[in-house]
Amino acid sequence: MRIAVVGAGGVGGYFGGRLQLAGNEVQYIARGAHLRALQTEGLNLSSADDTHHLPIVDATDDLSALRDPELVLVTVKSWDTEDVARRLAPAISADTSVLSLQNGVVARDVLGRHIPDRQLLGGAAYISAFITQSGTITHHGKLQRIVFGEFDRTHSDRVARLDATLRQAGIDSVVADDINMVLWEKFTFLVGLSATTAITRSPIGVVRANPASRALLLELMTEVTKLGQHLGAQLDDALPEDRLRFCDGLPQDMTSSMANDLAHGRRLELDWLSGYVASTSDRLELSAPANRVITAALSPFLNGRAS
Repeated sequence: MRIAVVGAGGVGGYFGGRLQLAGNEVQYIARGAHLRALQTEGLNLSSADDTHHLPIVDATDDLSALRDPELVLVTVKSWDTEDVARRLAPAISADTSVLSLQNGVVARDVLGRHIPDRQLLGGAAYISAFITQSGTITHHGKLQRIVFGEFDRTHSDRVARLDATLRQAGIDSVVADDINMVLWEKFTFLVGLSATTAITRSPIGVVRANPASRALLLELMTEVTKLGQHLGAQLDDALPEDRLRFCDGLPQDMTSSMANDLAHGRRLELDWLSGYVASTSDRLELSAPANRVITAALSPFLNGRAS
């Protein structure tokens, strides 16, 4: 399969690398020092179980240089989605499928302003992977899963083909019956993980072991669940407790991309996580005090390291 990874950072770089190792034609869209390393030295994938080096890969920062991909994986940060969608639309054909693995629950709406909805697939990535140096992606733990599906809840041929492609690459692939519900389930977990690991500057093992931070984690996820239900997602009332048990099974040292960005003085996806929950709940006159406090506490770092 011909695949373009738009945003070849931790998530995109890892899954793109696995797909390339399985024999797929993968083109990486990246920028800066990471792009230069991909072009001159190749891609290094480091996991607990194995390491791989892919010699000089097909990488560019120019979306107009895409080579007629059958599938585009969108893994850029949320604030880049609008610009990427605008530039991606004329660079792909009407037969190209676009699968977002981004954080949050608004990617479909943003991408859909420029790309026909019938080309969009919904997806959720479960993985802890970061760029640890230019050209190197480090995968923490064993969890690496993609859950995806059609927004109209059909089981299409393209979904079946992509599922087979992911499985052949050794990726834990799950086809969802209701991808909108899955996105909200992932969002519930992600808001809790991101907020607590960022605010405590600690991995999930520390957060879940302390009674007070564990209670905060549960409260954050409860607020997200209530918002999702209000917006029409078919979420069970027991979801927060279920996601808390999921957190109990995560590697002790697992953290979130937002906590990692905070530690390195980079811009935060706060407005698409706790910030989205707080602002949308306010607009709908729902209560979300925990997410509101997280948003306020992290707001000085929204655009990077505070001066």
